[in-house]
Amino acid sequence: GNEAASEHGQEEEEAEDRLKEHMDTLLDKSAKARQAALQGLRLALSSRTLSEFLLERRLTLSDSLEKCLKKGKGEEQALAGTVLTLLCLQMGSGPEGEEVFRSLKPLLISVLTDSTASPSARQSCATALGMCCYIAAADLE
Repeated sequence: GNEAASEHGQEEEEAEDRLKEHMDTLLDKSAKARQAALQGLRLALSSRTLSEFLLERRLTLSDSLEKCLKKGKGEEQALAGTVLTLLCLQMGSGPEGEEVFRSLKPLLISVLTDSTASPSARQSCATALGMCCYIAAADLE
């Protein structure tokens, strides 16, 4: 039992290290590297509960997602929208989730209404807007 617990702790630590790497890579100059990092984050956030880990890093991650949505194109924006949805799900309906949603809502609307943005980016931002609004919006409107 003790070996299994220490092995589980080590797996958790490795997973967190990979997440930190992905978060750092979101600031890379290379669009391909950022997309790979977003895919890694999408996989991690959709396969396990990481709310404790994300709680102290939510602002850093939402700032990075904001940059991906602003400066990225097509696939990068679509992935950023998906990761944002998963971040909102992980944060839940409390003040943390509301804070993440409130900070990125204008940008999601901007990409959604931008006729030059790719259809996949617009669709992803529409989904993020709807899901995050459902989960984390305190204001009923």
